[in-house]
Order: sequence, then structure tokens, then C-alpha cells
Amino acid sequence: MVVSVDRGRYGCVVDGVDDGMVVTAMRARELGRRAVVVGDRVSLVGDVTAAAGTLARIVRVATRASVLRRSADDIDPVERVIVANADLLVVVTALADPPPRSRLIDRCLVAAYDGGLTPLLCLTKSDLGDGAALTAAYRPLGVEVMTTGRAADGSLVGLAQLRRWVDRRVSVFFGQSGVGKSTLVNALVPDADRATGMVNVVTGRGRHTSSSVAALRLPAGGWVVDTPGIRSFGLGHVTPARVLAAFPDLAAAADGCPPGCSHALGAPRCALDREVTAGRVEPTRLDSLRRVLAARDGGQD
Repeated sequence: MVVSVDRGRYGCVVDGVDDGMVVTAMRARELGRRAVVVGDRVSLVGDVTAAAGTLARIVRVATRASVLRRSADDIDPVERVIVANADLLVVVTALADPPPRSRLIDRCLVAAYDGGLTPLLCLTKSDLGDGAALTAAYRPLGVEVMTTGRAADGSLVGLAQLRRWVDRRVSVFFGQSGVGKSTLVNALVPDADRATGMVNVVTGRGRHTSSSVAALRLPAGGWVVDTPGIRSFGLGHVTPARVLAAFPDLAAAADGCPPGCSHALGAPRCALDREVTAGRVEPTRLDSLRRVLAARDGGQD
């Protein structure tokens, strides 16, 4: 499994070998321009002793079970894979300092649904804000929501619940800078030593703390993949049909839509509106789908 990528060098852990050993490898020429990312399962040849100065070669990349990907912006159809083979996308959002960005959360959900990951919304800094409104907004989508925050003694509340989610899984932590993502990673993996930073009180923007994607082994098994803080999430590679596929109850009802239907509010002859009127589709589910579709096509505020 690839656990780090740095300027053409790939850190890999090898099945059945000492947990602390990381083999450094380079990509073999026969792979061409195919990207190798954190989470990829690869085949190595050459020196796999991890001794200083040794270098193995990656000669094969296994088929990916899931991918977290984004495009540079909403009009760029070229997808860029960030992490492969993850089970869970933990969307980390602060309730205050910086304030939550619902549109960005929605866009992360689109990426999770499209890439085959289960989303978990983790609301941090519950000691500074109330998460009731966000919880009510995302539960109808079937998204699990949990909160963490600081107790009066400084301890981190909610960490045990988060551990139950991530243990024995591969989980990607994703969120804008300053939301407390690296704080959670450091709590889950005590020897991770991921840098943490403060939020600028004037702009409300966090300093980029994690500067690279890295997979960190959990003490109880599984991996946490920490990613750099983000301010945008392009979805130019995602089609409405791929978003709809994440809502199987609505996808079946949409069979009666005209070809090329956008399923947006006011879309001509959209079968989903008829299904709601007939009581066969929950209005909240359709509203949720349309909100996620709008996030794909709209801004990132």
C-alpha cells in the first residue's frame, strides 16, 4: 500500500512485513503516465528491504475499489485522484472559527458519492458553536453526523465515537484549513505529529498546516489519510447521472424523466416531481438531491 508520495518517490508498506518498515519506490517506466496515489495497492520488484539508499520499483497498480478525486475547477473535466481505496470520507467542519461552509460540505458529499466512499460529517469546536442546524440539514441525506469539541479541562470530547468509525478502516480526513483536522489526526495517531495552526481572526481563514497527503496507521488497525487544508473542490468531472446514482430510491424513480433531464428545480417534465406529488418519493430526499446537484454546478461559498 502506498502511504506517501514525495517528488516521484513513493513510501510503501508491504503485506506481512514489520509494521514500521516503509519501502521507498519509484514508478516503473512501463506504467507510463498513470498516476500513483496514497492508498493504491501496488506490486513491487527490486530491493524491498527498506535499507538506506535502496529503491524498489512499482510495476503494477491494482484496480481501485474507490477513489476520492476532484478537478481543478468546475469547467475542467480532467479528474485528479487524491486518494485510492478509502472506505470513509470524514468531512471535517468547524462550527465556528472558521464558520461552516455548507456549499463546500455538499461538494465533498458529491465527491464521496461519486467515488464510492461513505461520508461522515464531523463537526468540530462544539464548545464554540451549536451543530443542531447542520445536523438537521444533513441527516435527511443519510449522512452520519458527529461532533467533537473541547471540555472545560481541555480534553477532546467525541474522540471515542470517532475512533469507532475509523478503526479498521481506511479513512480520508478532508476539510478547509483551521477546522481542527490535524488536531483530530494527532489524537487518533499520537505519534503522527501533524502540524496544527491558528485561524486568522481577520479573514477567518486557516493557515495550511498539513502540506501533503499521508496515510497514518491507527493503533487498533486501519489507516487515517490526512490531506492538506482546502479552499475549493472542483467537480467538473462529475455528471448529474453519477450524483443521482448515489440516491438509489430517486434513481429508480427518475427512469421516467426525459433524456438529459437535469433533475433540478423547475426541470421540464422531471419525473421526480410527479413521484413526490404521488407520495412515492420523500420531498426531503428530492430537496437533498437538488441541493447536492446545485453544489456541483454552483459556487463554493
